[in-house]
Amino acid sequence: MSHETPRSLEKDGYRAQLARYADGRVMLRSRQGTDMTPAFPEIADAALAQLPGDTGLDGELVVWEGERLAFERLQQRLARRRGAGALEAARTWPAHLVVFDVLHLDGTDISPCSYARRRTVLETLFAHTPLTAPFTLCPSTTDPDTARDWLTWTSAGLEGLCFKRLAEPYRARIRAWGKYKVRTTTEAIVGAVTGSAAAPRTLLLGRYDESGRLRYIGRTVPLDRTAATSLGTALAPTRGRHPWTGRTFAAGWGSRDVLDVALIDPQLVVEVAVDVARDGAGRWRHPVRLHRLRPDLPARAVPPFGA
Repeated sequence: MSHETPRSLEKDGYRAQLARYADGRVMLRSRQGTDMTPAFPEIADAALAQLPGDTGLDGELVVWEGERLAFERLQQRLARRRGAGALEAARTWPAHLVVFDVLHLDGTDISPCSYARRRTVLETLFAHTPLTAPFTLCPSTTDPDTARDWLTWTSAGLEGLCFKRLAEPYRARIRAWGKYKVRTTTEAIVGAVTGSAAAPRTLLLGRYDESGRLRYIGRTVPLDRTAATSLGTALAPTRGRHPWTGRTFAAGWGSRDVLDVALIDPQLVVEVAVDVARDGAGRWRHPVRLHRLRPDLPARAVPPFGA
């Protein structure tokens, strides 16, 4: 790790740019340019109350629920985009903007400045204005030991670290930083596949909960040919009633498209590589990668659902 490269936290939220114009207008935009201002009225109100005119910030919208960052609440916030629904959602699931960069400040364009300079301006803005909730200053460090310590915070929904070079200016529409996402391996039970038992394309995985019910926890990315061949000899179609009989599975997290699946006798255990992004129930939000088959493990030896 180079001391010339600062690290900041990678959070489970929505990238967002906030502009507070000199004429009193406020705009909160997604990375794709979608106007999210009406969906987050508490952010817009705070921008008017706290930010100098003609100021632009770059950050990430997050919702904190219990002891974790709840990405699904952000999606529910966007579903209630306007009016009374947006106001009620703001009271139920208030959002924060975790700010990691400043582009304009009180009419001055500082995007051509180095990140080190912009970071100093941002810290001064938070300290001297001062900015308070729903604005939060994203931590940043050049100390490798501190960065390694941050990687232990994943249980709260922090996905890893972002890296920026101290000398770089702000580059619009260009990803000018690196990411390091925390990944680990763990076990799950194959309960279904897309494709067929003899020629699986992806695996649908489950774990037993405390009541003995097999719960869906996530799906793998498409299998390579070698893995599909190995699994084709190890998987067996279900016989009789399956725990997932009659159940449908979405094609992706938050998608309404339904997968065509073949149910599998839920006996085979696999080890998969996962990141830390979870939904409120503990299901993996991103597709996982097959690491290896674990025919040596019985299904009941797999960690329980929600672990």
